[in-house]
Amino acid sequence: MTGVLAKTGTLTDLETYVASEERAELVKQVRAKIDLLGIQYIYYQFISVTGRVVGKGVPAAHWEAIAERGIQLVYGSTANLFVDRHRNYIGYGPEASELVAIADPETFCQLPWDMRVARVFCTCFRNREEEIDPGAYLTSDCRGNLKRIHAEFQQAHGLQLRHGCEPEMMWLKKDADGNPNGGVTKPNCYQIDQFEELRPVFLRVIEYSHAMGLDMIQGDHEDAPGQLELNFTFDDALRTCDRLTTYRQICAQVAREFNLIACFMTKPFMGVSASGCHHNLSLWRGGEDVINTFGMDALPGLEGNFQYYKGGENTFLPVPEKSKRKPGPIGLNCIGGVIEHLGALTAIGCSTVNSYRRLWDTGLWAPVYADWGYQNRTCGLRVSAPGRFEYRAVDSMVNPYLMASALLKAFDDGIRRNLDPGEPESRNLYEAMEAGKQVKKLPMSLGEALDRLADDEVIKSAMPGEMYPLYHWYKRDEWEKFLATTSNWDLETYLDCLP
Repeated sequence: MTGVLAKTGTLTDLETYVASEERAELVKQVRAKIDLLGIQYIYYQFISVTGRVVGKGVPAAHWEAIAERGIQLVYGSTANLFVDRHRNYIGYGPEASELVAIADPETFCQLPWDMRVARVFCTCFRNREEEIDPGAYLTSDCRGNLKRIHAEFQQAHGLQLRHGCEPEMMWLKKDADGNPNGGVTKPNCYQIDQFEELRPVFLRVIEYSHAMGLDMIQGDHEDAPGQLELNFTFDDALRTCDRLTTYRQICAQVAREFNLIACFMTKPFMGVSASGCHHNLSLWRGGEDVINTFGMDALPGLEGNFQYYKGGENTFLPVPEKSKRKPGPIGLNCIGGVIEHLGALTAIGCSTVNSYRRLWDTGLWAPVYADWGYQNRTCGLRVSAPGRFEYRAVDSMVNPYLMASALLKAFDDGIRRNLDPGEPESRNLYEAMEAGKQVKKLPMSLGEALDRLADDEVIKSAMPGEMYPLYHWYKRDEWEKFLATTSNWDLETYLDCLP
């Protein structure tokens, strides 16, 4: 895995990263792809604290030079160059240096909607001229952090996180002014007629997804206006996060083509389901990369975009002589780790003020309690199939790199401490609680979740260095802005409450 080595001798992290022999060969392969495909322009992109795609564009003629020296962008781009309620730039002020973003050539891929353009993900470093830690890995780079955290986990346990996600989102119409004007379809769950109404849209999404390496496997119409869930095959954690990011970019482009809004906001409508992004998790030993060409004669990008880990030993599978359903010991420890840290994890999986509308709108299967079971959607975790469990306290606004890093830390704690999650709950959890069962509740507001995160050193370790202070500042400010805002609800409730 490129870019996870520590400093070697007197070389900085940046110098070590660029000097890798494996990377040098990949840089040459990208040049061959540029020439073969007629690429004229490249987006160099990385991921901000909220999961937004940021970066720069550079003509393809400069590929080799940029591959060596990188692009520079202000440190504050990792926080969307956002200002808090006191008008201070979050994380980094205007006096801060510029980061260096170095391309990960294995992620180079042509954009199917404009074949003159390609994209490549980057790993971020501190500036070469910094007085402290020049050229070190930039710890506010959530994608780079995941690469390093996963490598450390693999070294400690010999296990690889493979996961898939279920990205729900809504396709909304526009009014004459370009504002949201309801869903394209009615909120009728699983109805093929509603799915068919969005067929031109989702087929375009699938077409672009295949061209960029996403193995699309199934989809359906969910139970909110214009709400679709289109899934792709699970894989290594980093590639799954990159593919979710790519999927979001694809949906944004398709929305432009159809004059729609691709809405990843968690809860735009009350009284119907919100958009979740359930994560299905498993830990594996061994296996190998297999390339899926989707029937293409020539891949429109490097092979890494089209590779999937296959085979190996799934350590979450039941031990046959003990149970046909219960996960193996490692799986149980990991469930125990997640339940132990579920409060803090909620601050990452449910990362916006709006996320908690999902938890408060009752009767819609949103996870509220820290328990686990088999196929039991009243629990925060459920064994969705033998060999994997579904983490449900995560929605469509999630930064997947922060989420995967935090889950790895929860898994690590569960394995090291041999945490026991207890017996699975088969009852409706609400009825079980009425019968006297004691179950912890998830945080029910962003402010409460941030407090839980602040007290959890294990999950905070998934945000090393500058990452946690940046996340805390950004999200605490979001919460305080909400508390300080007069809304339509305030006006409707209090405007004429006294004569």
